[in-house]
Amino acid sequence: MARYQGPAKLYVGDCRSLPFDNGSKDIVIVQGGLHHLKKLPDDLEQTLSEAARVLRNNGRFVAVEPWLTPFLVCVHWVCQSRITRRMVPKIDALATMIDHERDTYEQWLGQPQIIVRLFERFFSAELSSSRWGKYVYVGRKPTGAR
Repeated sequence: MARYQGPAKLYVGDCRSLPFDNGSKDIVIVQGGLHHLKKLPDDLEQTLSEAARVLRNNGRFVAVEPWLTPFLVCVHWVCQSRITRRMVPKIDALATMIDHERDTYEQWLGQPQIIVRLFERFFSAELSSSRWGKYVYVGRKPTGAR
């Protein structure tokens, strides 16, 4: 297995207010964080605006988030079974996590068209795919965009 050996740094912070200069990054990645935003669509619009602000022209924005696919509907149904939760620790962990983030999670899952429209407003899609309970989006900041 290969591992990255370069000079990369990991930053953790509030995605609605990034501590970076305009046009200073080649890539912005959000892995499973957008569905925790409290106010949709406002917080998402602010987050995407910030990502676009810090990206260089042609820089990439990548997001991976839960998505209400048939598979995820099935997973939610399985998570409701007390017997399954007792027998399968991973199902119990998932069900517990969903319970703890229910408000923002359901808000996110309930607005797919708004979410996709906002992504498309700020970036040019290279990949927009939903399957197996996940949405994967890769977009580029258009040349000359703010």
